[in-house]
Amino acid sequence: MEFKGLLQPKTWRLCGLRWQVLIFLLYLNHIVRGQIRYSIPEEMKKGSLIGNVAQDLGLDLKRLRAGRARIVTGESVQYTELKTDKGILVVSERIDREQLCGDVTPCSFSFEIILENPIELHRVVVEILDVNDHAPTFQNSDLKLEISESATIGARFILESAEDPDVGVNDLQKYVLTPNDNFVLKQLANPDGSKYAEMILQKPLDREENPRLSLKLIAVDGGNPQRSGSVNIEITVLDVNDNAPVFNQSVYRATVMENAPKDTYITTVNASDADSGSNGQITYSFSKLKGSIADIFVIDKDIGIISVLGHIDFEKDKKYDIRVEAKDQGGFTDTSQIVIEVIDVNDNAPVINVMSFSSPVSEDAPPGTTIAVINVKDADSERNGQITCTTNTNLPFKIKSSITSYYNLISDKGFDRETTPEYNITITATDSGSPPLSSARTLHLRISDVNDNAPLFHQSSYSAYVTENNSPGMSIFTVSARDSDWNQNARISYLLEDTQISGTPVSTYISINSETGVLHAVRSFDYEQIKHLKLSVKAQDGGSPPLSSNVTVKIMIQDQNDNAPQVLYPVQTSSSLVAEMVPRSADVGYLVTKVVAVDVDSGQNAWLSYKLQKATDRALFEVGSQNGEIRTIRQVNDKDAVKQRLTVVVEDNGQPSRSATVNVNVAVADSFPEVLSEFTDFTHDKEYNDNLTFYLVLALAVVSFLFITCLVVIISVKIYRWRQSRILYHSNLPVIPYYPPRYADTLGTGTLQHVYNYEVCRTTDSRKSDCQFTRPCSQNVLIMDPSSTGTMQRMQNEKNILDEPDSPLEVSLLEFNKVPFFLEYILKM
Repeated sequence: MEFKGLLQPKTWRLCGLRWQVLIFLLYLNHIVRGQIRYSIPEEMKKGSLIGNVAQDLGLDLKRLRAGRARIVTGESVQYTELKTDKGILVVSERIDREQLCGDVTPCSFSFEIILENPIELHRVVVEILDVNDHAPTFQNSDLKLEISESATIGARFILESAEDPDVGVNDLQKYVLTPNDNFVLKQLANPDGSKYAEMILQKPLDREENPRLSLKLIAVDGGNPQRSGSVNIEITVLDVNDNAPVFNQSVYRATVMENAPKDTYITTVNASDADSGSNGQITYSFSKLKGSIADIFVIDKDIGIISVLGHIDFEKDKKYDIRVEAKDQGGFTDTSQIVIEVIDVNDNAPVINVMSFSSPVSEDAPPGTTIAVINVKDADSERNGQITCTTNTNLPFKIKSSITSYYNLISDKGFDRETTPEYNITITATDSGSPPLSSARTLHLRISDVNDNAPLFHQSSYSAYVTENNSPGMSIFTVSARDSDWNQNARISYLLEDTQISGTPVSTYISINSETGVLHAVRSFDYEQIKHLKLSVKAQDGGSPPLSSNVTVKIMIQDQNDNAPQVLYPVQTSSSLVAEMVPRSADVGYLVTKVVAVDVDSGQNAWLSYKLQKATDRALFEVGSQNGEIRTIRQVNDKDAVKQRLTVVVEDNGQPSRSATVNVNVAVADSFPEVLSEFTDFTHDKEYNDNLTFYLVLALAVVSFLFITCLVVIISVKIYRWRQSRILYHSNLPVIPYYPPRYADTLGTGTLQHVYNYEVCRTTDSRKSDCQFTRPCSQNVLIMDPSSTGTMQRMQNEKNILDEPDSPLEVSLLEFNKVPFFLEYILKM
């Protein structure tokens, strides 16, 4: 598609177009997504509107902003600016057509508009229309001519040409010579279309009449308004020289290689003069040189050899059109044209420009994703400018040509950041010259992470050990997981799975540091209650959605020797006296009794040993160190005391060891009356205060009675007031509200300043409130009950050991504080 500018629209002439041109345009339109053309005059102000790009390309303004539309040009000066918010193209730099294109017409420049996501390219061509902003100018302000008076009628004198940088109608159109009698002006054109003028002698000169003539040559362009320039012609009339030099060729053609060294021969021009002597001596010079041609070529003024003076660049000028002048000593001249064509040399390497580059790229990007758009230019021509683009062969990328001089770098395979987190992509552009020249550009592509890897523990399960009676908060073990992802996706948090241990949440036993994975004990463990903990730890990353994995941690509780042995038998009581009876006829090794003890610890902490700490007669009894059996070690005789008291120590094997002691009373006698008198002292040394329980019960009864009485009174008062209010309501009498009296507190401590405290205390000797019960024991146990009057009874056929602790009656402290204040508050309700 093609659009005309808004300021100076051109009329398209579609008639006469050939079908071949139409097919070419359709093919070009297929390559470029969109192409528009604008025509604007030169010298427009900055910010001037060129055209509505969004409307002409059929794009939405949202698409321009979302696609980050921008202008892409390989030139150093950017003459236009794209306003993406309005979708218009405006002038950003002063445009001088003469500076931009010189005498080339039509003058235009092009650029591309690139959009991303997805990538689109649209070509824009801006044609610069000439404005008549230059007047024709002459190189010299004065032109001096020497003309022989013998010059014949019709003699031609080439005048200096004016130069007008404008083109078209604004270019030089005609020359005007001031009126005179001797010369008329004839306007001619060079093969390149430039105009020059010749003066033709129409009346012979007479030096004696007019030795000097002053004329003015005016150059006029065709602009509106017209501009003009002038040069003064000073003619000196010479004598005799009546023949002008003549070139043997009207046009000379030559070729020269680009970058040819200085003094390289190009061609030789030759002119002849029919005159002789000094009037036939000819000098050669360049008639008029444009731009920097004077610095590139030089002519030998005597022999007409043209050679190289400066640097020749094919990319700057492909052909030079030069006019050479032959002049004799009499001032007669002739001109000829020299056309020098430059042969291209492959002296320019391709230039790589990155138009768009997407980095980082997500590792889940599919194959075929466009990574970058590059533009490759080569200033050389034909084969020297044909480009081939390649990239590293071992990388998952390839280069695909999109439009002329544009290439897309696309992915060829999928990415895996954990394997290759980044790529250094080297793009090489090589021309087809001989020898070929190349250039390279390296792109550093980073692959962004996707949360596609779950955290992994180093082991499938862990075992940890902690000794019981540990301090709460103690560090037990550290679990660790790793995640192959990066940044937030690799940030691991540790959590305890919500499980239960013996019906209790695991969080009441163990806590975990979410960042370090350190397991801490929430409380102190007791091996006797729980011997191991089995919990599940989850490692979860910070991705979205997060990924996780679990590991089982088994924490083994190690036993400590924190429990002393417990003696199960003989049972130690305070209400009755237990004694083992040994007949005096007992032999050596007689089994008196057996001390039975247990230790709730485990292992060597529960290995028990027994030893006799003290005894009334150490020579009579011994204790088995392993089984706790108390046996006689000699024959019992009549001299042995009836009352024997043994103290046995039960010790475990822990470090340090713990122990328990038990007192064993042994009666050495053959009958009960013999034993009774000896054991009465065991019950007299205990003091009892039986009145304590009575006082406690009495106090509790009094307080309860007072509370119930107050409650009944309050309820009665409330019912009474309610019934009175109902009677007043039904009697239609005016109701006077009742306000209970307020009691002033003269001491400022409350309504009533008295505080009544009711306390019930108990004695520190709990043995007086104990309830003792006689219980059956083993067959060899003698039970002495002080509440009886000497009655003793031997219990037979009883082998079980009963361990029933006494249950003392304990009455807690009861306080009923500020009772009057409480009663007053209830009455005010």
